[in-house]
Amino acid sequence: MELLPPFKKIIHVDMDAFYASVEQLDNPELIGKPVAVGGSEVRGVVSAASYEARKYGVRSAMSGVLAKQKCPHLIFVKPRFARYKEISSKIRTIFYEYTDLVEPLSLDEAYLDVTENKKRNSSASLIAQEIREKIWTELQLRASAGISINKFLAKVASDINKPNGQKTINPDEVIRFLEELPVNKFYGVGKVTAAKMHNLGIFNGIDLKQKSLEELTQLFGKSGNHYYHIVRGIQNSEVKPDRTRKSIAAERTFTDNISSEIYMLERLSRIADELEKRMIHSETKGKTITLKIKYSDFTQQTRSKTLNSFIFEKKDFFPVIKELLYQETLRESVRLLGISISNLNTEKKSPVWVQLSFDF
Repeated sequence: MELLPPFKKIIHVDMDAFYASVEQLDNPELIGKPVAVGGSEVRGVVSAASYEARKYGVRSAMSGVLAKQKCPHLIFVKPRFARYKEISSKIRTIFYEYTDLVEPLSLDEAYLDVTENKKRNSSASLIAQEIREKIWTELQLRASAGISINKFLAKVASDINKPNGQKTINPDEVIRFLEELPVNKFYGVGKVTAAKMHNLGIFNGIDLKQKSLEELTQLFGKSGNHYYHIVRGIQNSEVKPDRTRKSIAAERTFTDNISSEIYMLERLSRIADELEKRMIHSETKGKTITLKIKYSDFTQQTRSKTLNSFIFEKKDFFPVIKELLYQETLRESVRLLGISISNLNTEKKSPVWVQLSFDF
């Protein structure tokens, strides 16, 4: 199947080790040293790791204990999400100098559609380079970028020359690139799906193309349709500047495991206070209340209830949290509790940027 013009010009910009890099920026003593944000050597989970720490195998979502084992001289830093949000806003301002079609995915990455752009520059690759240089000049932070004809390919490409690099997949290179791409490198294919594909003899894109749409749908459900088209370079997902958040949440990781449900309610009450502030700040209401529980063995459980009307105040949703907590007996002691509100009334509102808090 041959791809036909006209082609879009999509850039995916991904900041390099963003949280850790901001910490090194604000504290020069950390430059060149292995840094972990969002954990501790006693408790907690690593939220981000500098490239110096990654050389030792330290990764995000890793326990602080394991991270310290891998890198004994690792430096743990408490996250400062207000600062990360401040920097992210400045980065986004740079994006808007080039196009209004900016779709933020998180504080540290975004898609840009520069098919038509404010600089009237026909080269998306040169635009990406200019954006990265401007981020460095103005903020002293490094970014990587991927450039191609759709969001999927741009996302895959941005990871190829990290850190501080970029990769362009031109229209005439798309098919060969996808055919040679290992399936575990396909954005959205996790370890479980990749293992299933390997068991089926699917190791790269050209293997994936041998499967019919019907076969892929039978094997992978709705995702099969996605795999069938994406390996052929077909993706029609637009860059959506009005992308809205589907839920607002607050959660906390505890210094010590909690066994007492009464103590859990005390902690949940504080988390609910924070969530109410975020709901009020975002002028958002929701119907579905979810309690998140992470046990001491790192297994996770969620319990949800949907109400008949939209709510945002603690007095309305906290009784539901109590009900969910006592819904069934807890399996183990608890290391993390969280509350989220989804099913929001925000179809046409701006994104709500919410970050998690950690207890050290």
